[in-house]
Amino acid sequence: MSSASLHQRPLHNPLTDPNPLSPPSSQTSQKSTSFLQSRTTLLLLLSLLVILGVFYPYIQFPQNGFLSYTSNPSPFESKWRDYSLSKAAAFVAKNNTLIVCIVSEAYLPFLNNWLISIVRQKHHDKVLVIAEDYATLFKVNERWPGHAVIIPPVLESQAAHKFGSQGFFNFTSRRPRHLLQILELGYNVMYNDVDMVWLGDPFPYLEGKHDIYFMDDMAAVKPLNHSHGLPPPGKKGRPYICSCMIYARPTDGAKLIMKKWIEEMQIQPWSRAKKSNDQPAFNWALNKTVEQALVLPWVIEWFQ
Repeated sequence: MSSASLHQRPLHNPLTDPNPLSPPSSQTSQKSTSFLQSRTTLLLLLSLLVILGVFYPYIQFPQNGFLSYTSNPSPFESKWRDYSLSKAAAFVAKNNTLIVCIVSEAYLPFLNNWLISIVRQKHHDKVLVIAEDYATLFKVNERWPGHAVIIPPVLESQAAHKFGSQGFFNFTSRRPRHLLQILELGYNVMYNDVDMVWLGDPFPYLEGKHDIYFMDDMAAVKPLNHSHGLPPPGKKGRPYICSCMIYARPTDGAKLIMKKWIEEMQIQPWSRAKKSNDQPAFNWALNKTVEQALVLPWVIEWFQ
C-alpha cells in the first residue's frame, strides 16, 4: 500500500448516519431551545419593566450619565438645590444691582466667553447665573460658589435648541418671569444674552431715571443725543427692540412691562405653524405700555 493511501482521509457520506443511537434530526431540539430562549427573554423583559415601574419615581438620570437617588443627593448638591433666588441675589448684588444671564449646560462655552468680557470691565462680582439645569448649577457653583441659582420648575432637556424651535421658546419664555422675580425683590437688574460680549462699560450710559433700557435692533448707529422715545412700529405693527440686553429698575413701570411680556407670550404661544419666540412678545409689551413706562433705547454698537 502506498504512503498516499495510508494518509488518505476517509470520504464522508452525508447520507450515512454515523451515530445510529442519536436522534435522527436536531431540528426539533433546536426549535424547542429557541422557544424556551424566546420565552425566557420575554419573561426577563417583563420583569425588568415591573422593576422599573416600581423604582422609577425614586431614580433620576443626571447629566453625567450615572444613576443617583433623588432621596440621597450629596451635601454639595443639597446645598445648591436649596439655594433660593432671594439668597443668591442678596449674596451677589453690589450697589443693589445684579448682572444676570440665563444658561443651560449646552451654552456653557458662551457663558465663559461672555464672563471674560465682564471681568475686563470689572463688573463680574455682581454676576448671577440663572441655571436652567442642575449640571450648570453645580458646575458654576463648584468654580464660583454662590454665583449660580436654579429657579423651579427645571427644564427637562439640556440640549441646545435651534432658533424657532419649541425648545428654544420654552427656554427663552422663562426670561421675563425670572426678571420680574428679581425686580419684585427690589434689585436693579442688567440682563444679557451670553452670545454677546462687552466692548465697554454700559453703566455710565444709564442716564436719567428710566424704568427700562434696551437695544434698538434696527438702527445701525444712533447719536448720543438720540430720542428717548420708543422707535416707531415696523411693518408688523410693532417696533424691533432686541431683548438681548436689558436694564430695568425695580419700578412699577418696569414690572408692568415684564407682566405684559408674560401675558403677550401666553396670547401667542409656540406652534408649528407660527414658531414664536419671546422677542416679538417683548416688543408688543413695550408698544402697549409706552404711555405707562419710561423707556430708553441704547446704541447697540457700544456693547456688542
